Amino acid sequence: MAPPKNERNQVFLGSFIHSKKLDELEYLHNTAVCVDKSGKIVAVEAEHDVEKNLDTLYSKLGWDASNVDVHSTKEGQFFFPGFIDTHIHAPQYPNAGIFGKSTLLDWLNTYTFPMEASLKDLTKARRVYGRCVRKTLSHGTTTAAYYATIDVPATNLLADLCLALGQRAFVGRVCMDNPDMAPADYVDESADASLALTRESIAHIRAIDPDYALVSPVLTPRFAPSCTRDSLRQLGALAAETGLPVQTHLSENVREIELVASLFPEADGYAAVYDGFGLLTPRTILAHAVHLSEAEAGLLARRGSKVSHCPCSNSAITSGEARVRWLLDRGVGVGLGTDVSGGYSPSVLEAARLALLVSRHLAMPHQQPGVSDADRERAKLSVEEVLYLATRGGAEVVGLERRVGAFEVGMEFDAQLIGLGLVEEASAGIKENEGQEDGGEDDGNVDVFGWETWEEKVAKWVFNGDDRNTKRVWVKGRLVHTRV
Repeated sequence: MAPPKNERNQVFLGSFIHSKKLDELEYLHNTAVCVDKSGKIVAVEAEHDVEKNLDTLYSKLGWDASNVDVHSTKEGQFFFPGFIDTHIHAPQYPNAGIFGKSTLLDWLNTYTFPMEASLKDLTKARRVYGRCVRKTLSHGTTTAAYYATIDVPATNLLADLCLALGQRAFVGRVCMDNPDMAPADYVDESADASLALTRESIAHIRAIDPDYALVSPVLTPRFAPSCTRDSLRQLGALAAETGLPVQTHLSENVREIELVASLFPEADGYAAVYDGFGLLTPRTILAHAVHLSEAEAGLLARRGSKVSHCPCSNSAITSGEARVRWLLDRGVGVGLGTDVSGGYSPSVLEAARLALLVSRHLAMPHQQPGVSDADRERAKLSVEEVLYLATRGGAEVVGLERRVGAFEVGMEFDAQLIGLGLVEEASAGIKENEGQEDGGEDDGNVDVFGWETWEEKVAKWVFNGDDRNTKRVWVKGRLVHTRV
């Protein structure tokens, strides 16, 4: 099996918005983005009457107009790069919004492990995974770093579905062989067995997508307490052998950190546990990193390991507030994760707005006593910055910064068409249906009156938008979602 290919070249016409750098969005109006059959952007023609000059553009590219599909925006629409979810648990999708009154470790035993174990039933797994992939696509997520379960057939099924539905994905079989930290019916038999099962899943993904063009395996120790030392050692060796990415959890919760310290007393901190087993690499994705020390942040920066910021779950499970600016200032790359189902929403846009709000909590004096007013003010993230984390920042976290995250020549076309609701001027007098829906397309909660700047339109989308604004989604140039 190989990823489906496009049969035709494509031209996308209209307004394109993407991150130029952390704190700056670039607005490209009256622009043509040309995408070849492989899904790669081969030309970006900005700020001229592109529709009248398409023949010239085709000639320059050596394209035949009869084999080109043209997509144009309507009023109130723009193209934006696809979102990158750097941390999501696919088998937990049915539990989104269910976390009770428990903290992290209790929640795992009450809700998470039973749900994950039940997906050994492949009929149930297909139902759950199919819905999860389709739902995340509908929210504009073109790339997702998925945790699966310990079961190989169910993990392989998730990879199959991502490939078939067209979502770019990292799919990891979860490794957990510590019998003291897992239910008796949901644990790997041994470190050797865990490694063998992981190799099985890697082999399957290599078979269905040999170049990892769309779907890649990712080594996935759930978190340090769930794995024995032998398992962590073998996974570190496998990472060195294969060069595959690694994903795990780090410093999410105070009780978890205390547990790690008791289980690994020889290590100088939680991050050092992973480092001691060779699991801190430039391709390592560390979810949460809420309670890092200065030394740990420095270690991550030296190793080139990245952080997935999950503001929704950190708030929902009362884990804490990750200091994104603090991490960035120390040279640690950061992206956004929904962390379904610790997080209640599969939307990266929701994660972006929550990241912005959490950063404002960190700017409040009672949250960081003894911190200067200037440093607290610096903690605040802007609309531009959280959109960077959702796209280019996320691409860096998952190692795809040269392939996706922006509309640049040489990158692959992972994009979403965003449509905002236009409020029409009312005619004089009162119409019969005044106050009723007009029966047109549902553009959700974003109302645009026409006098807003582009920066203001984007801000409205970040704070008020949802999947109703995501009209179409493409991955590698392939249309993978259309809102009916």
